Amino acid sequence: MNQTSESQVLLVTENSRLDIEFELSVFDGPLIEKTAEGEVFSFQIGDGQLLPQLENLLIGLEVDTTAKFTLVPEQAFGRSDPNNFQVMPKSDFPADMPLSLGHVIGFDTPTGDEVPGTIIAVNGDEVTINFNHPLADKVIVFSATIKAIYQD
Repeated sequence: MNQTSESQVLLVTENSRLDIEFELSVFDGPLIEKTAEGEVFSFQIGDGQLLPQLENLLIGLEVDTTAKFTLVPEQAFGRSDPNNFQVMPKSDFPADMPLSLGHVIGFDTPTGDEVPGTIIAVNGDEVTINFNHPLADKVIVFSATIKAIYQD
């Protein structure tokens, strides 16, 4: 009796294109982002749409696998760097811009990129901006279901 070729299980590799459903939240905290009901997030491993740390967690998984990971800050968005806090004069901001605590502002870098900064203090004529990632120092929970794997 001849054996027919066994169906090969596709696994996520460093070269995969994927469709996933995912949820990203702060441990014991708010939901940060998730795919909409019935929608998938499509991306190529290494294309920069997803943090490399999160992509690496998906490698080796197969279609219809759901995995949930808890990442300490060093595995996710890092720890706050005290050098990423800057005090700026209020006059550097448009007069009609609300300078309230927690307000996130996009700042242009010399290379033309935009970097978010969060207002953490307003004292007199000075505004203190935190340029660390908003999720720095947070424990993150990442849950993903592999919906499709495409190998080129």
